[in-house]
Amino acid sequence: MRKPRVLFPYVEAGMGHIAPMRAIADKFKEMYGDKVECVECRFFGDSGNKTLVAFEKKMCKTVVDTNRDHALGFAMTFTMLLFGYRIATWASSCLLHAGTKKPAIAHMEELAPDMVVSTHWSTNYFAKNSPCAPLSVIYCPDAYTYPLFNYPSDVLLIPTEAGYRRELKKHKRRFNPDNLKHVPALIRNDAFAISRDKRALREGLKLDPDKFTVVLAEGGYGIGRLTKICREVIKRDLNVNLVAVCGKNKKLYEQMKDWKSGKNCAFHPVGFTDRMLEYLACADLFCGKSGANVLFEACYFGVPQIVTNTATHIEKFNCRYFVKDVKSALKIFNAKKVADKIEEFAADPEKLTPLKEAAEAQRENYGAEKMAKLIFDMLCTRFPELKD
Repeated sequence: MRKPRVLFPYVEAGMGHIAPMRAIADKFKEMYGDKVECVECRFFGDSGNKTLVAFEKKMCKTVVDTNRDHALGFAMTFTMLLFGYRIATWASSCLLHAGTKKPAIAHMEELAPDMVVSTHWSTNYFAKNSPCAPLSVIYCPDAYTYPLFNYPSDVLLIPTEAGYRRELKKHKRRFNPDNLKHVPALIRNDAFAISRDKRALREGLKLDPDKFTVVLAEGGYGIGRLTKICREVIKRDLNVNLVAVCGKNKKLYEQMKDWKSGKNCAFHPVGFTDRMLEYLACADLFCGKSGANVLFEACYFGVPQIVTNTATHIEKFNCRYFVKDVKSALKIFNAKKVADKIEEFAADPEKLTPLKEAAEAQRENYGAEKMAKLIFDMLCTRFPELKD
């Protein structure tokens, strides 16, 4: 008898969909890799199909465009909310790049999965429209779902209790306790092995171990208020480690490498890095846009946050969750006022205690084990012999 085939398709549309996929794929293989065939792939990039490759590039460009033009981002997400999940998902999958749907479904057929586990709406859409009819599980990496994630699936998983309650109440015809589940937030498994010793981490990252440390990031593409905030902090020569993570924005990184800081401010620009978790863990404060992934990660390490930017309704809802529900974050969109807060907290770190305690209180709501068990139990409904 063949092993059931479980597909974990990676999709780049911003970096926030990749980290949770890696977390669940690694944990599921660890727990059930002897019973099922686990297949990981870049669904669009590895397809060999020019149309699918172009579709993923268009999604990345859209993320960049909405971060540069917030009016565009809010207009796009408002349109999704206005038209609802079926029209919004169809339009996004078929009109974003013409001719995508047919080869995407054909590629899904080639991969022949019995179950598809998605962290991006597109692979759920193509799975549910595929003649091979795999079970489709989708994890929403944000605090609340939005129309593209509400397209029919066998189960939708969400990492916040507030988001779970909201969707059950707001979309009674779409969701019930059987097809909507609250699970712990997916965080890269490397996080659990990272020390909480901030001094040791800073030394390993070549930062001053005794300075108040601020990490700034504006998503994987480094577009937002990061530049203005850094200039303001450097101009004031605040006594801090100032770490600016530029992500894939090579141009910004090359510019920042030439910046000079004063005798007190230790400025450290960072390009695309695989040590982001270490930078977050060593920080006293995180500043950046409200991509859910980085806010969840900062929260896991007990690091307070200042949300400096929201580019879409999705990010607006994430900001609201961490500011009002978790209470680990502040919302400040003015670069000078962000610098004011950095100066205030660096002078008296005890003022961060309420935000830090709120972040620490979320620490138990992390890990992929519950989700792995849930999707394996779902697979067993179609393949009961797996229980033996």
